[in-house]
Amino acid sequence: MADKPLAGTVAVVAGGTRGCGRGIAVELGAAGATVYVTGRSTRGRRSEMGRPETIEETAGLVDAAGGRGVPVAVDHLRPEEVAALAERVRAEAGRLDVLVNDIWGADRFARFGVPFWERPLDTGLRTLDLGVRTHLITSWHLVPLLAERGAGLVVEVTDAAEQGYRDDVYYDLAKYSVVRHATGQAAELRPFGVAAVAVTPGFLRSEAMLDHFGVSEQDWRSGIAQDRYFAASETPRYLGRGVAALAADPAVLDKSGKLMASWELAEEYGFADVDGRRPCWPRDLAAIQSSERTPAEVAGGG
Repeated sequence: MADKPLAGTVAVVAGGTRGCGRGIAVELGAAGATVYVTGRSTRGRRSEMGRPETIEETAGLVDAAGGRGVPVAVDHLRPEEVAALAERVRAEAGRLDVLVNDIWGADRFARFGVPFWERPLDTGLRTLDLGVRTHLITSWHLVPLLAERGAGLVVEVTDAAEQGYRDDVYYDLAKYSVVRHATGQAAELRPFGVAAVAVTPGFLRSEAMLDHFGVSEQDWRSGIAQDRYFAASETPRYLGRGVAALAADPAVLDKSGKLMASWELAEEYGFADVDGRRPCWPRDLAAIQSSERTPAEVAGGG
C-alpha cells in the first residue's frame, strides 16, 4: 500500500486530454487512483483545437501507470454534460475524493503584447468561456460529492505564479480568475473538511510545446538552440506528482486557499521530474539571465 497511497481514491481530471491535465491524471493513477478523464477530444472526434491527443489515450496511460482510467467525453461548457458526469461518478464509484479543474484550450486565442481593443472581442470572450466558465460549471456540479463526504481536494490548474501581468487582458483574467476561484472554494469548503488549492507549472514541456520546437520528449534538449529558456522546462508529470502528493497528504487542509508552484511542491514533498531533474522556474530563469549557469547546465540537472 505504501507505493499506492491513493489506492481506493476516486478522481475526476476535467480537461485531462493533454498537458498538465494528462500529467496529473497519470500521476494520480501511478499512486493507485481511479481517474475519470474528461475532455472533448476522443478517438472519434477532435475538439476545435485540432490536436491529436485523446481522452482514451490519457486513460490508457493511467492504466499503464498502475491506476484505472475511465475516459468520459464531456464539453464542460455544457452544464447538462457535466451534470451527467457527476451522476455517473456517483452511480459507478459512489464517491469523489479529488476534483482537478484543468479545462483550457484557449492558447490559440492569445495575442500577447497587442492592445486589447485591437484584437477580436469574440476570441477574448471565448478565452474566458473556456478558461473560467468551464471551471465554475464543473465545480458547481461535482463539488457537492466532496462536501457530502466531508473530505477531499479541489485543484484549480493555472499559469500564474510570480509573473505579474500576462500581456493579454483576456489570458490574464482567465489565469488569475482560476486562482480566485480556488480562494473562494477554499473559504466555502473549509467547514465541510474539503481543501481547495491552485497550482501552476513553470515552463511546461507540453505536447504542443514539443511540437512547436519540433522535438520529442526524448531529444527535447535540442530545442534549447531555439529558445535558451527551454532549458528550464518541465514535463506535465512534474506538476502531476505535486498534485498526487497533495491528494495523499492527510494535512492538505492546512494548504487550502494557497497557490503553489510545481517547484514548491517538489521541495515540500521531495520528488523530482521524470528525468530526475528538479526544475525551479524562477531560480533557473534568473541563472540563465545572469549567465550564472548555461542553458546546457540548467537542462542537465538542478
